[in-house]
Amino acid sequence: MTKLPLEGIRVMDMTVVWAGPYGATLLADLGAEVIRVESVKTMAPLTRGFMAHPPQAMMAAMPPQAGGYPNRQVGDHSWNRSPNFNSHARNKLSMTVDLRTPKGKDVFNRLLKVSDVFIDNNVVETMEKLGITYDALRAVKEDIIMVRMPAYGDDGAYRHYRALGVHMADSLGHGLVRGYPDMDPSANPGEFTVDAAAGTHAAIAVLMALLYRKRTGKGQLIELPSAQTFTAYMAQPFLEYAFNGRKTTTLGNRDAYALQGCYPCRGDDRWLVLTIGTEQEWEAFCRALGNPAWTKQENFRDHLSRYRHHDELDRHITEWTRQQDHKDAMQLLQQAGVAAGAVLDARDASEDPHLNARNFYQEAFTVDTGTYRYARAPFMLSETPADVRRGPVMLGQDNEYVYKQVLGVSEAEYEELVGEGHIGTEFPPDMP
Repeated sequence: MTKLPLEGIRVMDMTVVWAGPYGATLLADLGAEVIRVESVKTMAPLTRGFMAHPPQAMMAAMPPQAGGYPNRQVGDHSWNRSPNFNSHARNKLSMTVDLRTPKGKDVFNRLLKVSDVFIDNNVVETMEKLGITYDALRAVKEDIIMVRMPAYGDDGAYRHYRALGVHMADSLGHGLVRGYPDMDPSANPGEFTVDAAAGTHAAIAVLMALLYRKRTGKGQLIELPSAQTFTAYMAQPFLEYAFNGRKTTTLGNRDAYALQGCYPCRGDDRWLVLTIGTEQEWEAFCRALGNPAWTKQENFRDHLSRYRHHDELDRHITEWTRQQDHKDAMQLLQQAGVAAGAVLDARDASEDPHLNARNFYQEAFTVDTGTYRYARAPFMLSETPADVRRGPVMLGQDNEYVYKQVLGVSEAEYEELVGEGHIGTEFPPDMP
């Protein structure tokens, strides 16, 4: 069997919600032994679901966007069926311990001694209350690599602020540059691009730190404020203000330079996005449509004229797209050399022949969900395939392995820890 790039590296994962868990997932995809350090005494917010025991009636009343539980049933162990968690819980392990007790902290330190990386994205004060700081970790394991991913950083005026991806993106101005000119930010749907960006940055930073440690023998602290990872996505508005003192406003589906839009197609809620950036692309677009008479109008004689009359251009394009199947239109324009894409819904994406031919979805099984298809790692390595080797990890699924094999705990001590509430696979019935 091919040895994966990070095989032999052990990662302690105390991440929550999405950004941190996604970063740890990428490390697991690359072969690291990622162990989620969890607790049956407390439930991490918005991680294994929003409640330990959500009422079935509440789930039935929720919109499809909140769905994803198999058959829309919370089941007996809802925390193992949460769609948001399971989407980034592949290839991981889970152990439980109560870090609020001296014995739990001792277990934590014992695991830390045999680990290489510790990663979390909790609120700063949460980790400080637990005594989990870089100095404390170094005192136990001198060459440990610690990744801290609070929303706004370990210091500064915002260090204790709580935020999800939507808050962090909007704190950098994203809410004012997306949407439509006739709408204010209150109409924007939530978006969580920050989480994906932060998770990816975290995984890359860990790889660099591992290379540094291999070269020098030294670990280090990686401080990665999740909000700051989004600055690359906001480069144009930032530079527009820095260079010209102008604040960027929303363009809807349009582009600052190219001709661009999202257009309705034949059928119910079917759409096509297309972009025309050059004169050559405009000519290709016209040929694909059969060179209709309106393309030769004076208002469309060159790129600048077309951009100035974008509204009129959109009306003509819409007349054409409304008669087209969105996928057929995409194929026609792509063959002509025009950037175009059909807007796919979840069913379209699941059945997409291109994605399926590339083995983008892989089946995985867990006792509490059954067998389903999950998206694999975003990268494909020819020599070390980053496949879904294991389904979404269940709470405490690997307690016996971690305690008895990794930590060398005796059977008697294991049973003692079970009795004290450190080790378990279920949240108590009275936990909301």
